Amino acid sequence: MRAYVLHLERATARRANAQALLDSCGLEGEIWPAVDGAKCPPEDLENAVGADLFDPPYPFALKTGEIGCFLSHRQIWADLQKHEASAALIIEDDAGLDPDTFSPALQIAQRHIETLGYIQFQTRPPKGPVTTLEATDGMALIVPQMSGLRTTAQLVSRDTAAHLLALSAPFDRPVDTFLQSHWHTGLRPAMIYPSGISEIADQLDGSTIQQSRKSLPERLSREWHRGRFRHKVAQLSERSRAPAVGGNPRGTA
Repeated sequence: MRAYVLHLERATARRANAQALLDSCGLEGEIWPAVDGAKCPPEDLENAVGADLFDPPYPFALKTGEIGCFLSHRQIWADLQKHEASAALIIEDDAGLDPDTFSPALQIAQRHIETLGYIQFQTRPPKGPVTTLEATDGMALIVPQMSGLRTTAQLVSRDTAAHLLALSAPFDRPVDTFLQSHWHTGLRPAMIYPSGISEIADQLDGSTIQQSRKSLPERLSREWHRGRFRHKVAQLSERSRAPAVGGNPRGTA
């Protein structure tokens, strides 16, 4: 298996952490230069992004940082096809890694990745119904009905990477929201929690996805649209025909 640590080159405060992640993750690999959406030509961004590609429609315009993040994951999915590795461990450069917890979590993931295809090393506990596949020493490998967000760290099989790559050209939502949409991709992401992975962006330099200051009416409107979107995601997750455990992806796109 091959490790990729996603690192935005202008985020120099994260460089040392990116190297530490590569050194401590337990796999051979490389620091992968993330796509800087802020520097992409407008025509490249327009060619990558569509609109209302599947239900529910994503209610917000994508930020350039979100586009760059998705393109970075797509690059890694494509690069994995060029190697003999059976799976890619993808870690973002704002992750914290506790080797004592992450090492057994990675061992669990390696045992199941061929069957499951995509396993998140989650930073947050699951919400809602789950299917438990393995539990040991307070750590659990589960498949949630409503998949968790965040792409801080994950293990992705070669076949799944190829499948996701084909389904995401173009894309219309952030990469974690796309991966959450198993009624569309046919693939339910599994997750391990606790995983030994944490989010430490605030300890480094904050988020590299730009935030704009919004007025109170704009914030209220955004929260209303976000709540409506999440409600539809929950409904579609409950009705999804994607297999709860293993099986070949059955995308609808």
